[in-house]
Amino acid sequence: MNQRGGGNFAKAVAEIAGCTNASGCDVRGFCAGPVNAVIAAACQVAAGARKNCVVLAGGAIPKLFMNSRDHVKKGMPALEDCLGNFALLLAPDDGTSPVIRLDALGKHSVGAGSAPQAITSALVWEPLQKLGLGFDDVDKYAAELQNPEITLPAGAGDVPLANFKMIGALAVMKGQLEKAQIPDFVKAKGIPGFAHTQGHIPSGVPFVGHACDWIRSGKIKRALVIGKGSLFLARMTNLADGASFFIEPPVEEKASQAVSKEDIKRLLLEALSELASTLRSE
Repeated sequence: MNQRGGGNFAKAVAEIAGCTNASGCDVRGFCAGPVNAVIAAACQVAAGARKNCVVLAGGAIPKLFMNSRDHVKKGMPALEDCLGNFALLLAPDDGTSPVIRLDALGKHSVGAGSAPQAITSALVWEPLQKLGLGFDDVDKYAAELQNPEITLPAGAGDVPLANFKMIGALAVMKGQLEKAQIPDFVKAKGIPGFAHTQGHIPSGVPFVGHACDWIRSGKIKRALVIGKGSLFLARMTNLADGASFFIEPPVEEKASQAVSKEDIKRLLLEALSELASTLRSE
């Protein structure tokens, strides 16, 4: 990695945006980077270390027209002519906005292995187990949301569809779904790919805004956002990487009933009255 590539992009963005009170740091990990960044930011906000955090990411100019050669060969327009980006503002729980469950995070450990089934199990099945949930308890899964209109002509397949089929197959292995039900499961629980195929952009994180809107409107109750990264591209390890988190409605806190001075006087008088009756009987 050269000196310029060492960062800090986040602080440079804050400076350009005029956020004079903000600091910043970079979180990397290819397509797993966005989910890892959201988890890191959410933990800081939940712990009170930061009042709020913005997680943002953008495409890179070298990624423009990355697959255009294959598109042109097939008589298609040269696609990928724009840069993808997203930004999230994470703030403390206000009792109305959807929340991230930090007690059931998914992670791809070093010892989990790089087989697709092992990665899916670590990022989907294990978090579900932590909360005592089944595959059907999640309304929407979001993972590697590359736009298939770009990847299919380039020979890379429909990446989101492949992910959702893998989740359905894992549900079959765990006895929670019949094999014949996989197509219906994918249709009901999956998300069509819409993100640009630019580095870290195509994870499940671009779906977060839509998930929050749907949770607020009551359309869904729970979503699992997944990020998976191919670390071998950096030529430092052949391992994969991944992380995941649930988004849910906020927990409704029961309003505590206020106790007035009159209530306290009444309780004291009742207690004294009972004590007096006991003493008279003795």
